[in-house]
Amino acid sequence: MNKLEFLLRWTHVFAGIIWIGHLYFFNFVNLQLQPAMDDATKKLVNPHLMPRALWWFRWGAMVTFLSGLVMFGLIYMYTPEIGWGSNMLLKGDAGLTDRARWIMWGMLFGSIMWFNVWFVIWPAQKKLLGGTAGDAAPALRTRAALASKINTFLSAPMLVGMLGANHANMGFSYGLLLLAVLLGLAAIKVAYVHSTFVGKTV
Repeated sequence: MNKLEFLLRWTHVFAGIIWIGHLYFFNFVNLQLQPAMDDATKKLVNPHLMPRALWWFRWGAMVTFLSGLVMFGLIYMYTPEIGWGSNMLLKGDAGLTDRARWIMWGMLFGSIMWFNVWFVIWPAQKKLLGGTAGDAAPALRTRAALASKINTFLSAPMLVGMLGANHANMGFSYGLLLLAVLLGLAAIKVAYVHSTFVGKTV
């Protein structure tokens, strides 16, 4: 079981790097690049760039999501030699453990992000790239951009939820959760601000 858990954890982290890496590329690099290109350059570059980037983006999200669900089941809902059911990592005498609370908040944020990728961003981009958006193109661009921005802001507190209990040995409280969310949002905001001028001062 330890070897299987390690394989799942490796897969989860590897796919997550691909997913979040592309998310940050879209928001901190491509968001600034697109307005700087003229229409001729966009027609030359985007048909080659965007389908490739979106493939890795959406499938990175899917593999991260599915491997995370399986890993949660094995770690929190299975006890060797006993079988399936809530174990002591999930519930203690006082209810949900601190570790489980952190992980479950991280999973909530991550699940919202996965939903946005597969049911908001990708359907919109598929129509835009396929030339079938028609008059709805501006609204689709706005919707996809908003979902992508929401995902970017959620990514920082999501990572705190995923890493907090295991690596920082933090007890859970809603005050700490709020602090993690606020600090995460601030970090992403700084990255957005920085992305507007990075490259101009190389």
